[in-house]
Amino acid sequence: MTEPSTAADYGWLKEQYAFLMEAYCITLVQGLPPDGLLKALGAASWEHVTGVRAMEVPAYERSEDGGYFVGVAAVGDWSLMVEYNGFVGVTDALMLPISQGREVVSHFCNVNAVDHFCWYEDGTTRLHFQPLFAYQRDGSHPDRVLTEMEEAGFDLDDTDERNYEGHTEAAFALAERLTGVRLTPELFGSAEFTCGRVPDPRG
Repeated sequence: MTEPSTAADYGWLKEQYAFLMEAYCITLVQGLPPDGLLKALGAASWEHVTGVRAMEVPAYERSEDGGYFVGVAAVGDWSLMVEYNGFVGVTDALMLPISQGREVVSHFCNVNAVDHFCWYEDGTTRLHFQPLFAYQRDGSHPDRVLTEMEEAGFDLDDTDERNYEGHTEAAFALAERLTGVRLTPELFGSAEFTCGRVPDPRG
């Protein structure tokens, strides 16, 4: 049986996908296939690519037309949505409706080190926090997965002595613990993504 991941297991991301990690959003949606998720998000201009790296250029080119470029791939019963420099997956107005009858786990970080982790279920936010400040949490179940957070690599200390290292990688590890979906270099390299441009959620 595979041991649950920790932040250390996701060190490959900054080594192999440094550009993505500068500004990313990763979302896992349960029980909704890629086409269904894109339709629910109102995505237009669909196309298909293989691997996360293949989205790098079109993500910035398509976004010049307005909206945000997303790629969605099926991973078992889950849909994996990847965004370069996007935040669709942590936008409550979009993800709360999609979470009706299912779970959605997403996390985001931008170039200014603003970050968010969201766990949605049945139209509610079960957990939200900023990975950089994991000791501050909100949602309907803010303390439900404290053990999993610590084991993933988050330092929940609220003093100046807390450890800031590895909090982004810990977000990936916690998402895996909540969904059972392990992201690997092989998956990132070979997954078949259906891509589209989602209207700017800010209107």
